Amino acid sequence: MVTTFPGSARVEMVNGIRVSVDIRTALPRRELTPLLDNAFAWLHWVDETFNPLNEDSQIGRLNHGRTIEQIPELIEVLHRCDELREATGGWFDPRINGVVDPSGYIKGWALERLSRGLVMAGAGDHRVNAGGDIRLRGSAAPGKPWSVEIRDPHTGLVRRVVHGHDLGIATSGAARIVDPHTGRRQRGLSSVTVLGPDLGVADAYATALFAMGPVAARHFAADLAEGPYQTMIVERDGREVSTPGFAEYGEPPARLAG
Repeated sequence: MVTTFPGSARVEMVNGIRVSVDIRTALPRRELTPLLDNAFAWLHWVDETFNPLNEDSQIGRLNHGRTIEQIPELIEVLHRCDELREATGGWFDPRINGVVDPSGYIKGWALERLSRGLVMAGAGDHRVNAGGDIRLRGSAAPGKPWSVEIRDPHTGLVRRVVHGHDLGIATSGAARIVDPHTGRRQRGLSSVTVLGPDLGVADAYATALFAMGPVAARHFAADLAEGPYQTMIVERDGREVSTPGFAEYGEPPARLAG
């Protein structure tokens, strides 16, 4: 008889970001341990390959005019970033002032790839979280969806509690996000959260929306809502604007409590 366990979880720091991988699928421990080992090995490899601050990474080498390896993942990421730049009218731009930096896409992409790998390995019930970018799959417990608190990165206030079985959640609130057209920091918003089926795409959209500022972000979010991506925008004064489909994934905490 094979002994199974109700999943396993692990937390590590990757490039200064707290990353957690929580697997709830009941698998033999001899399978869970290498799955978690491989998950973090993949994330560390992504950091070593794509970190623009590391001169020896492939992105660092590219920015310094050095020879790079033509690895498929690098080609895929750069191509996808160009597509997203076009899709956002240049508001998501991995090339600013001649420097290539796919940071607004790479974290979500890496978690999305990791999540797909876990599914293929038989671990279909899991949550992967890296600094607020989250990929949900399957169930937290039999018949129960995952629940995630969406917090304002500046105030810590819980804005929404989102539920899902198969969902990418990307939140941008980084002070270093800039308007790619001017190179200036965007200060009009407190945070932007995008929900959708692909975490990498949601991550790029959240970055673009934050860079746009309040007015343009509302218009672009409305366009995105015609597809599978829903948005919550929190302005500096605390005002919150959400697309209609966002409410389908959860409600404000006060309403849940009442």
